[in-house]
Amino acid sequence: MKNVTLRADSEVIAQARIAAKQQGTTLNQAFRNWLVEYTRSATVEASIDDLYRRLQHVNPGRKFSREEMNER
Repeated sequence: MKNVTLRADSEVIAQARIAAKQQGTTLNQAFRNWLVEYTRSATVEASIDDLYRRLQHVNPGRKFSREEMNER
């Protein structure tokens, strides 16, 4: 595991520590969780963009009605 040094206003850090404590965690763990979610959302977004690019050729030839789109 690597260390990361961040700079932030001391009041914001104090508030973040209080919030983390209320959630039953530490500020370090809360930041690690955020970092995982941050990178995951970027990965998901890239995957969706890739899917759209791969499906650009798909054309159903018409618009579907609401009922057709919701059929099971």
